[in-house]
Amino acid sequence: MPLLLEIVTPDAKVYSEEVDHVVVPTANGKIDVLPNHIPIIDKLVAGDLKVEKNGSQEYLAVSSGFVEVYSNKVSILTDEALVISTQDESLIDDAVKRAQDALTEGKKSNMDLAAIQKLEAAARFALAKQIAKGKSK
Repeated sequence: MPLLLEIVTPDAKVYSEEVDHVVVPTANGKIDVLPNHIPIIDKLVAGDLKVEKNGSQEYLAVSSGFVEVYSNKVSILTDEALVISTQDESLIDDAVKRAQDALTEGKKSNMDLAAIQKLEAAARFALAKQIAKGKSK
């Protein structure tokens, strides 16, 4: 019995497919969700999300948000998510550099804490994309 994995951002439903299992990065560590998993709600952290279906693996990069597992359905609500196999590696590397530079400049300036946290989230998501791309090779 497969799991239904749905990933939703404020802009669109990024992913909606039946999968064999998924490994989700949470505030309490990575969770490997298999069919008939116990119900759970947890905080999602920026990182790489591993999806396995039909014997093959696929990686996605996710930002912060929430994950809910209930009745063979995994629902992820996140600020940003990307299917890594569709992304150009040089664009990912450029995004990481831009995010790190912006964070460095933000910490040097007199930015408020909320703005710095937003820059940190962007940097974490950019790094998650780079990590997931490296794993998908």
